[in-house]
Amino acid sequence: MGNFVAGKVVAVTGAGRGIGRAVALAAAAEGAKVVVNDFGVAVDGAAPSSEVAETVVKEIEAAGGTAVAVADDISTMAGGQRVVDTAVSAYGRLDGVVCVAGILRERMLFNMSEQEWDSVVATHLKGTFTVFRAASAVMRAQRSGTLIGFTSGNHQGSVSQANYSAAKGGIISLVRSAALGLHKYGVSANAVAPVARTRMSANVPMELTEIGEPEDVAALVVYLLSDPARQQRITGQVYTIAGPKIAVWAQPRELRAAYAEGAWTPQRIADFLPGTVGTDPMPLLERVEAMERAARDGARPNA
Repeated sequence: MGNFVAGKVVAVTGAGRGIGRAVALAAAAEGAKVVVNDFGVAVDGAAPSSEVAETVVKEIEAAGGTAVAVADDISTMAGGQRVVDTAVSAYGRLDGVVCVAGILRERMLFNMSEQEWDSVVATHLKGTFTVFRAASAVMRAQRSGTLIGFTSGNHQGSVSQANYSAAKGGIISLVRSAALGLHKYGVSANAVAPVARTRMSANVPMELTEIGEPEDVAALVVYLLSDPARQQRITGQVYTIAGPKIAVWAQPRELRAAYAEGAWTPQRIADFLPGTVGTDPMPLLERVEAMERAARDGARPNA
């Protein structure tokens, strides 16, 4: 057992498998008391079971750690509250929450159903909100705590996962809002965009050229939960970890601006915008176009 987060109480959602499980095990191995939350569903959100959370608790206890299971659906306000209430009831405080829980319903936008949209946004974005909402009240009273949301590089956009992409982009904005609103109470908030081999990464529609293991991600999360990270005033950040690589994403900001004399008209904008404000190239669109060109070239008959 280590002591990097010794004495802290940490709740992890989606902790029954994959990255969430690795985070729960790593936090416990570094001395934290862990609340293991997992609704126990399949990748598409079906067939819930409490066994996966209880299994991780047994693993932690077998290794000499301390943990308790909560098999609640964090897409509901009551479920998010129970995760936090369990931590406070069992251990008297809550020092960190890590919201990993997620599902996928892959579909092209023009074929996506309302249910496919709602279920993914509910699990990822609302599920982060429900836990953040309950945890932030406890942390505000404590004047300390760490909130960690899980996003994805897909917040840049996705060919066939608009629901997932939108939810992950929302998590970044939620984390940044939490960092701003809770700063004066001593609470930090950050996001992690992992690239690791999991059930969900197997469904990513593009090839992942840089990828690691869930344990790599867990190491970063444990650091962000720690006192050394708080001493460095790390908050409002988005980090990617992919095997040996760690990267920080840029904060959103204006790139270029221009001003007109008098009122804008559509024609004035058409004459003015391309040569002044212009555009910001979309890297993923360039990859999509390259793939489309390759597909067209491959379909052409030989001359």
